Amino acid sequence: MDGLTPAESRELDQRLQKRQVKEFMTVFGNLVDNCFTACVDDFTSKALSGRESGCISRCVLKSMSTQTRLGERFGELNAAMTAEMQRR
Repeated sequence: MDGLTPAESRELDQRLQKRQVKEFMTVFGNLVDNCFTACVDDFTSKALSGRESGCISRCVLKSMSTQTRLGERFGELNAAMTAEMQRR
């Protein structure tokens, strides 16, 4: 962030933080929607059945593992691209 005034730097940081929160909320909302749709199908009770609860736990775990792996893979690819650019 070279060349920015302290005020501009703060403004940029605030915008980045807002964007990160928005992106997190989108991912979280999609996770809830996907797992609810896939797992909950009995609306005769307020409580989740054992099957529904287990399904939701597995769905969330799988989604989180997938996001973690995607993040790792993105980091690997980014590092490889950076190294390739530095060699040129």
